[in-house]
Amino acid sequence: MSIKPPFTELRINKSPSGFYQGYSVPIAVSSKVLMSALVLWALIWPGNANTILSAWNGSILNTFNTFYVIAVGLFAFFLFALAIIPSAGRRKLGGVDTLPEFSNFSWFSMMFGAGLGVGLMVFATAEPLGLLGSNPVILDGTVAANSADAVESAYRYTFLHYGFHAWAIYVVTGLSLAYYAYTRDMPLTIRSALTPLFGASTNGALGNIVDAIAVIATILGVSVTIGFGVSQFVEGIYAVTAMEWLMMGTADAPKPSTVGLVAALIVIMGMSILSAVSGVGRGIKYLSNLNLVLSLILLGTFIFFGSFAFAMSTFVQGLADYLIHFASMSFTAYGPQSLADFSASLPATLESLSADDVASVYSGATNAWGSLDSFSASLPASITALENGDAVAASLYEAGTQGRQFGWQKGWSTFYWAWWIAFSPFVGLFLARISKGRTIREFILGCVIAPAIVCFLWMTILGGTAIDLELSNVANGQIFAASNTAKLFVTLEQMISGGFLTGITIMCVVLVLTFLVTSADSGILVINTIMSGGQQETALSTALFGVSS
Repeated sequence: MSIKPPFTELRINKSPSGFYQGYSVPIAVSSKVLMSALVLWALIWPGNANTILSAWNGSILNTFNTFYVIAVGLFAFFLFALAIIPSAGRRKLGGVDTLPEFSNFSWFSMMFGAGLGVGLMVFATAEPLGLLGSNPVILDGTVAANSADAVESAYRYTFLHYGFHAWAIYVVTGLSLAYYAYTRDMPLTIRSALTPLFGASTNGALGNIVDAIAVIATILGVSVTIGFGVSQFVEGIYAVTAMEWLMMGTADAPKPSTVGLVAALIVIMGMSILSAVSGVGRGIKYLSNLNLVLSLILLGTFIFFGSFAFAMSTFVQGLADYLIHFASMSFTAYGPQSLADFSASLPATLESLSADDVASVYSGATNAWGSLDSFSASLPASITALENGDAVAASLYEAGTQGRQFGWQKGWSTFYWAWWIAFSPFVGLFLARISKGRTIREFILGCVIAPAIVCFLWMTILGGTAIDLELSNVANGQIFAASNTAKLFVTLEQMISGGFLTGITIMCVVLVLTFLVTSADSGILVINTIMSGGQQETALSTALFGVSS
């Protein structure tokens, strides 16, 4: 029996003239209408939008926690297998004679800046410090929170969230798009990767829906990342200039003001437009190269003035621990613990507790963000009055371990997987756009292994310094107390001082700005590519239209 040839006759109707010239009108209009409706809903009825979206988010994470964990684990193992297979790994994305468009340095710079640049500036210190206080090893009582014993497990899960799994999500999307675009000469757009499943149906409404959803996912994903980055940008400017209008709140807990955030956003979007319209080969490439150079200078500052020995020891131990637990973390998914299941585990001495007291104990014991001490302090008097109250409290806390593990996983790891998946149309398409001429093995190793190792080094050198300053009581809780977007600047203040501190802080502000601009104009490029039916080169008006979307 002959094998049916693959469907490649993908046609995306585009407007030949007028305001939408060169665009697929259904994709452009539907995505703009849906995004406008979502923004207006959040602006006019913020309470209602927050309640409903939070409920949806919680329901999705509760229902699909196992699906997310297993799927992302399969992504990573599938890509590694594909890279190892000789016939698959050496296949080139494009013709046999196709050469890469960008040098290895520029290629890596762009993938690094678009993939995790802003996130690394914000979470290089915030992620390890947060996981030092809460991770599954702490929740099961093996080690104490915020202790030296918790460092190894903190980095195990830091590497999980920013390592091979995260980049595998992007690369599965990017490799699919690059293969169909450069090997089968199909449009560089999301629907192309679905043609083996849906065939000619992708030429119609189904394909338009897929691409419109990809546009919305790109906008939302980039918005989350830019939201963190803009806050850190304002924090950095305030650290240099001390301009009070940039901040609001109390002196102990300041946060960026609305005026400061809006002003920063205007600057960033203006620079993004200028960069985007200059194209991938100029603006985005040059900014990405600048990002990498400034990142190396910041890394060097932490190497010479931070806790480099502690960081390298942590890196080696953390990487080994991460690889040892790689398979188990890839496929271990926790399920929710119901009130009925928890109640059934109560000792006989507590059977007389009221329904309200049982519900209160259940809520505290399954709270992934609470410690044994805080749980014990919240217990009803009917338990604390018992002669062996401390032992009972410990047993009740242990009985809620499954609930805490599930709550932590869905609120941290699974949330990250959902965030990266939402971000994958943007990063994946961008990786495909800059990777023509690379082999599949080169694409996988270059876009999974290399950036992940850089992320590991970055987070151990910067985050390890912050942890060491806190564990050695040099920082005296100041880094712990700072907001996520201010932790980097507070860490620098504990390391260096004077004019050098001012200079490095200014450089960090510039680095955050260039990362933000790179992320924004990469997003503009991707949105335009999808809306224009896979057109990889867009005109000035097209790029400006992408921003307005």
